[in-house]
Amino acid sequence: MKHRISLALAALLALSAALSPALAQDTQPVDSIVAVVDEDVILRSELDMAVANIVAQYADQAGTLPPRDVLERQVLDRLVLMRLQAARARDSGIRVSDSEVTQAVQTVAARNRMTMDQLRERLQADGLGYDQFRATLREEMLIERLRQRYLQSRVQVSEAEVDQLLETREIGGPEVHLGIILVALPDGASPEQVATAQQKAAGIKAVIDSGELDFRSAAIRYSDAPNALDGGDLGWRGYDAIPPAFAGLVRSLQPGEVSEPIRAPGGFQLIHVAEVREAGRQVVTEYNAQHLLVRVTATRPFEAARQKAQELHDRIAAGEDFATLAREHSDDTITRADGGDLGWFVINAWGSAVGNVVNNLADGQLSQPFSSEVGWHIIKRLGSREQDVTEANRRNQAREIISRRKAEEEYERFLRQLRSEAYVESRLAAA
Repeated sequence: MKHRISLALAALLALSAALSPALAQDTQPVDSIVAVVDEDVILRSELDMAVANIVAQYADQAGTLPPRDVLERQVLDRLVLMRLQAARARDSGIRVSDSEVTQAVQTVAARNRMTMDQLRERLQADGLGYDQFRATLREEMLIERLRQRYLQSRVQVSEAEVDQLLETREIGGPEVHLGIILVALPDGASPEQVATAQQKAAGIKAVIDSGELDFRSAAIRYSDAPNALDGGDLGWRGYDAIPPAFAGLVRSLQPGEVSEPIRAPGGFQLIHVAEVREAGRQVVTEYNAQHLLVRVTATRPFEAARQKAQELHDRIAAGEDFATLAREHSDDTITRADGGDLGWFVINAWGSAVGNVVNNLADGQLSQPFSSEVGWHIIKRLGSREQDVTEANRRNQAREIISRRKAEEEYERFLRQLRSEAYVESRLAAA
C-alpha cells in the first residue's frame, strides 16, 4: 500500500533543520480560530504549523514564497479542503485502524532513514507532537481511500476509447516536462477583471524573461493554481496527454521557453516547457515457468510444509511430471488447474520471491524449495524471450491517459461540489 505524504509533512521531515532556532523560539501558536468548516474549526496554531513547514522547505530559496498573507490563504484553502474530505470519508464509513497508521509511520521513518526514536525526536524538536503527526497521517490516508472509493465505480475505460485515442493522437512519442502559472479569474468576471488578470500574467512573464525570477520561483510567488507551492510543476507528459487546445502551442515552445498569457477556463495561464525527451522502442525479458506451492497453515506448520515441498521436489527431480504433481498437490489455486503454468511474465509479475529465483535459474532448471510469507515454493523455468512491448505499452499509456483525465475531472467535480455544499467561514483577516 502506498502512503501519500503531504508537502507539509515532507518538508517537516526532510528540511526541518533549516528552521532557525530563533524562529522556533519566537513562534508561539495562538489558538484563535482562522476558519470554521461546517461543525469543525481550523486553529491559528494549525495554520502556523503548516505555513512553517512550507517556509522550512524553501528556507534556502529566499524570495520564492509569496507574501505571508497570500501564503496563509493558499495553505488555509488546502487545510479546508483536506478537512472536508476527511469528514466525508468518516461519514462514508471509511476507517483507518491504529495498526495501519503505525505501519504508515514506520514507512515514513524508513523512507527518511530514521529509527522510530529518531523520528519522535525530530518531531519534538520541530514542535509537532507524535500524536498530532499520527492524526495528520491518518487524515491523509482517509482522504486517499475516499478518492479511491469515489473513483472506483466512476472511471471506466473501454477498448473503443483506447482505439479512438490511438487513431487521433500520438501515443508513445516524445514527452515534455511542463509547468504552469495560473492567474485566476472568478466565474462571470467583468471586462475590468479580465484585463487586470491579463496584465498581471504579462507582468509575471516579464519578470521571468528578465531573469529576476525563474519559472518555479515565480509560480510559488504568484500562481493561483493548486500546484503553486510545487513550483507549478505538472511533471512529464506525452504530447498526447496535453489538451488539444494547447498541444500546438506546447510543440512550438523550445525547452526553457515560457508562453505568452493564454486565456483558459480558470483564468490566464503561462505554460513552461522545461525539458523534452524522446521515447524509444521498449523491449523486456519475459519468462515462462511452472509453479507449485505448499502453503503454511494452522494444520501444516512451517517445518511440515518445508518437508512436503522437499518431498515433491525430489519426486520431480527423479522424473515425475511437474504438471501432474502440481494439479494434485499445489495450493496455488490460480495455477493448479493448469499444472502450475505461470504463462509468460515479466520478472516480478508473481512477486519478488518468485522473480528472484526465476532470474537465477537456467531454462529447463528446477529450483530447490524456497519460502515466502505464504509458504514453500518450487519453480521450474521453462524458457525466456525478449519481447517488444512497445505497442502494448502504447495501449496501456492511452488507457492511463484516459483514466487519469476522467479521474481528475470526476474528482475535481466532486471537490467543487463538496466545497459548495459546505459552510466555510474564513476569519483569516481578523485572526
